[in-house]
Amino acid sequence: MSNDEITLTAGDAEVALVPGSGGRVRSLRVGGVELLRQGERYGCFPMVPWCGRIRDGKFRNGATLHQMPLNSPPHAIHGTARDGAWRVARTGRNEAVLTYDLLAPWPYPGRVTQIAALTEDSLTLTMSVEAYDSSFPAQIGWHPWFNRNLGQDDARVDFTPGWQEERGADHLPTGNRISPLPGPWDDCFGMPDGVHVTLSWPGQLELTVASREEWVVVYDEQPEAVCVEPQTGPPDGLNTRPRLVTPIEPLEATTTWTWRTL
Repeated sequence: MSNDEITLTAGDAEVALVPGSGGRVRSLRVGGVELLRQGERYGCFPMVPWCGRIRDGKFRNGATLHQMPLNSPPHAIHGTARDGAWRVARTGRNEAVLTYDLLAPWPYPGRVTQIAALTEDSLTLTMSVEAYDSSFPAQIGWHPWFNRNLGQDDARVDFTPGWQEERGADHLPTGNRISPLPGPWDDCFGMPDGVHVTLSWPGQLELTVASREEWVVVYDEQPEAVCVEPQTGPPDGLNTRPRLVTPIEPLEATTTWTWRTL
């Protein structure tokens, strides 16, 4: 199928997907209002086969040490699939399925599948990683850039995490869990009952980012956008909390964004 931009519609909601630009959600419009920051780096991109930073770009699979390119020196950041061209497996009016084959510099062959399903008041993104022959550690996550301002007041962020991962000077978790601190944030939080973060644009819209996963990174240090990133483990998780993908056990995660007008 064509890798041109895909448009999904449901009610007054419209989503644009760009398979050829990292399988990202380029746009989410509700009632004609754009919720995602625009630009080729923005929208919402999948983070896979890892999320956030890997310390010094290095991770181990058993006794084997691997080096990833340092695309955020001195670390490697946000996986490899956001830089690749995804294939379109299936499209419909309100659902699309995209796939991406894991390639070098990632050292293990595998396939990533992402499903985007739109309803009148929600967008659900489901992603899975399958291993072909060799088992390997992996993570899944999403990195949406929500517009801080939709034309009136700035968005408010509301969530109640169980803890915050203490962040070192290198922007990576130290391994200590601390009581949540006030923002601004570029931080990972634990939500053991599942991710549930609400963005409210007063008088306009409320949007909730939810996931069964217990990890979320919140980044709001830029004036233009707020990022709420559900993921299957913390930054540097390939080293500290690896989730093993095997030929008989894929890794899967889902996030749902639900909105309502105010």
